[in-house]
This record gives sequence, structure tokens and C-alpha cells, in this order.
Amino acid sequence: MKIIDRIALALVIIGAVNWGLIGFFGFNLVDSIFGAMSMISRIIYSLVGISGLWCIRYFMYDYHD
Repeated sequence: MKIIDRIALALVIIGAVNWGLIGFFGFNLVDSIFGAMSMISRIIYSLVGISGLWCIRYFMYDYHD
């Protein structure tokens, strides 16, 4: 697995955990650490979104590396 794939997967997992916290407890970890919609929060959300798009390719074909 390439380093960019590992980074993307880690960011997708972080995003999933954050959404789980929001869904179960109404607690947004990213906003509580960096501030609600601060510049850093927006960058993190953007990187998580891009990582999610990057990881879609795992569903497009049988990926072995």
C-alpha cells in the first residue's frame, strides 16, 4: 500500500469516527478541538472529503499492492 493510500485511509477513519461521535453523542470532536468552522477545521474536513473520494477507487477495481 502506498503512503498516500495509508494517509487517505487514516483520514477516512478519522472522519468516520467523528461522524460516529456526532451521530451517537451529538459531539463534534474536530470542532471541539479546533473551533467550529475555523480555518483548520475546514482544512481537516476538506482533506477528509478528498480522502473519501480517493478511497472510492478501491470499489472500482480489484486493488492489490
